[in-house]
Amino acid sequence: MKEFDVIIIGSGSGLDVASAYTSRGKEVAVVEPGRLGGTCLNRGCIPSKMLIHHADIVEEIEESENFHIESEISNINFPAITSEVNNKVREESEKIKRSLKSSDNHTLYTEEAKFVDEKVLEVGEEEITAEKIVIAAGSRPMIPSIDGLDEVDFLTSKEALKLDECPESIVMIGGGYISLELAHFYYRMGVEVTILEMSDRLLQREDLDIAEKVTELAQDKYNVYTRFGANKVAEEAGEKVVYAEDKHGVEHRFIGDEVLVATGRVPNTDRLEVEEAGLETGEHGFLEVDKYLETNIDGIYALGDIAGNYMFKHSANLEAENVFKNSYAGNEYPVDYTAMPHAVFTSPQVAGVGKTEQELEEKNEKFVAAAYNYSNTGMGMALKEEDGFVKVIAAPDGEILGCHIIGPEASTLIHEVLVAMKSGNKNIKDIKDTVHIHPALSEVVSRAFQQM
Repeated sequence: MKEFDVIIIGSGSGLDVASAYTSRGKEVAVVEPGRLGGTCLNRGCIPSKMLIHHADIVEEIEESENFHIESEISNINFPAITSEVNNKVREESEKIKRSLKSSDNHTLYTEEAKFVDEKVLEVGEEEITAEKIVIAAGSRPMIPSIDGLDEVDFLTSKEALKLDECPESIVMIGGGYISLELAHFYYRMGVEVTILEMSDRLLQREDLDIAEKVTELAQDKYNVYTRFGANKVAEEAGEKVVYAEDKHGVEHRFIGDEVLVATGRVPNTDRLEVEEAGLETGEHGFLEVDKYLETNIDGIYALGDIAGNYMFKHSANLEAENVFKNSYAGNEYPVDYTAMPHAVFTSPQVAGVGKTEQELEEKNEKFVAAAYNYSNTGMGMALKEEDGFVKVIAAPDGEILGCHIIGPEASTLIHEVLVAMKSGNKNIKDIKDTVHIHPALSEVVSRAFQQM
């Protein structure tokens, strides 16, 4: 059995911990059976946003007539777009691999790993151990129990980023952020998009006002069916068919060249056989960790999707920093998730931080809320933005409880609110009293706060 100072399982944000240890002369094993770089680089944030930017360009051209500019698109080379994006991703992954292999302190294992004892992993035909282990093995798409699904060649978010040919139509099961981002891309590539969502709105976890606006705008572009539950998938006469029941129990039939399943994600704890190490998991299979991100076994930490706190790359990076500090120097650095933001890169963009209005109402917490439309600002008028708005939620004493944005550059505009909530006084005055450039787009944030 080979012994290391540290074992890192997963090559996403876990590599930050590996690098911190090797820079201090420690011997680190990195276990990664897939491409180096983790979900974000290979089948998540990076390739999806690169593809989505192409959709944004197409959208600008197609809507240029709103600005009295006549233009047309003569050709969209779909295979060239997906090939370029995936080649770039592959290139970046290979760079990471070469870097690890050239390091004297990294040992890379490319086989599947599973626990066989408390701090013992079987990797291929070898067993390895370490006093400190960091589990950052991520998650994978959840495949629901739908009749016939195992007999049909369907897409998950992974395959949907790598198609060689553009389909004419696609049926998406699930109306969350993955579907909304991919719907924007495929729709602008000329694909007919159908979305089936069991809830009464898309992006159901967003603030209600945001989710309702997203659903309204999506219905103008896609075939959106809310309160529809898929119960069967089949291939009939060369076509893929999804059967779904509406809220009245009536079955409907939806046909597409492709079927995308985007109904959530599950942690990879089962593949690691964490129970053999005595590691505790929660109801949905995520590893149980404390505020220091340590599991129930001393010296074994977890971060990222597999820990189940937040499932964002930026939260995983934060966790990686804390895991290193705690595993190296002792548990003195509880992870602080204050002002943990998120964004959905669909069109229009959505971003949010903090609590939603419905969450506060459910807990009977007192709050005040206000909103301001993009269209009432100088830059909003210049952009002819009629749908975007910023919504602010605060406690009666002015503490910022949440902020939710839908509209152009929402993922960027949210950041001054994050700084106020994380590093400032956490009060609406932080933003109300800040001079904003006129007529920059950030003025819509300022004016939303001025309504409080």
